[in-house]
Amino acid sequence: SLNASPFENAKTDMRMMLAVSRMTETGLPFVYVNMVGGQDELVFDGSSFALNLGGKIASQMPSFSEGLSLLEVRSQSGTCHLTGQISRPAAAEEDVWRALTLGVRDYVEKNGFPGVILGLSGGVDSAIVAVLAVDALGPERVRVVMMPSDYTADISLADAEELADNLGLTLETIALRAGMDAFDSMLEASLEGTEMDVTEENIQSRLRGMILMALSNKFGNMVLATGNKSEYAAGYSTLYGDMCGGFAPLKDISKTMVYKLAKYRNTLSDVIPERVITRPPSAELAPDQVDQDSLPSYDILDDILMRFVEQKQSVNEIIENGHNSEDVNKITSLILRNEYKRRQSAPGPKISSNAFGKERRYPMTSKFKP
Repeated sequence: SLNASPFENAKTDMRMMLAVSRMTETGLPFVYVNMVGGQDELVFDGSSFALNLGGKIASQMPSFSEGLSLLEVRSQSGTCHLTGQISRPAAAEEDVWRALTLGVRDYVEKNGFPGVILGLSGGVDSAIVAVLAVDALGPERVRVVMMPSDYTADISLADAEELADNLGLTLETIALRAGMDAFDSMLEASLEGTEMDVTEENIQSRLRGMILMALSNKFGNMVLATGNKSEYAAGYSTLYGDMCGGFAPLKDISKTMVYKLAKYRNTLSDVIPERVITRPPSAELAPDQVDQDSLPSYDILDDILMRFVEQKQSVNEIIENGHNSEDVNKITSLILRNEYKRRQSAPGPKISSNAFGKERRYPMTSKFKP
């Protein structure tokens, strides 16, 4: 079976089950040869294998690796018998990391970009994207910029600098204050008599997007967006701000998986500062701001997200599985209400069974209540 089957979490068992079914039907050993590489939102993982009659694995190639494996075919008691190399299966986080790395590398290289640029915030999402970019392309092709607002904590600056040093990168710093002064002056008359709110927060985020795009236009490096699936689901991201970019490596990665990936990557080499992983996440666009001020905890949000988007459960089914009705109604409403933002987001590698994008296209204009 010559195949182009894209990667998904836990897809290996499904492939194996289908192969055993075909082998049983034909009474013949089964050889499965799969494509390796990234193409837009799809990442093909290889993971080619061979089965002898009875379902015993004769050969198993490593995932996300191009190479050759010798498969010996011989007759044994009148039956064709296969023998080959058997690689160890990878843990879930390792497979996802390799999928994201390959997706970034092939998107950049196959589209002819000299490298990438991203904003480092001192938070875990941008840290993960920076490490992925270096693993995929090497430090010489990755540019990172710190763009502090008036609300950026000193520890964020220190953690971003430490991460950049660990990765062999030079961290540029471009403060937002001068840009905010210009916008305050430009909008002073138009906004007279109003109170500060999310408008001013979003201007800061969009300034960051503008700075990154200016550097991208001037030097050719593609901007990597650093938002994750949980943020895109709830709309906790700024259109034309932190959603700005040509590719979004974490678009199908929940926040809880982001933390798992950070811990996994540090087992290979200790590059992400521990404080980046343990401190409460914050956009740092307002005083003392943390994500959980406006969102449920990420373990609750992500479980509801998985049930609603990937498993396609209804609101009632999710509540019956133990979630608070207020949380379920809030999160599912946010998911539907923010379809218009996701429709304008950059592509990103698919790792789940139902990723935002081509696979899940709900109308932006609808009175549908889940």
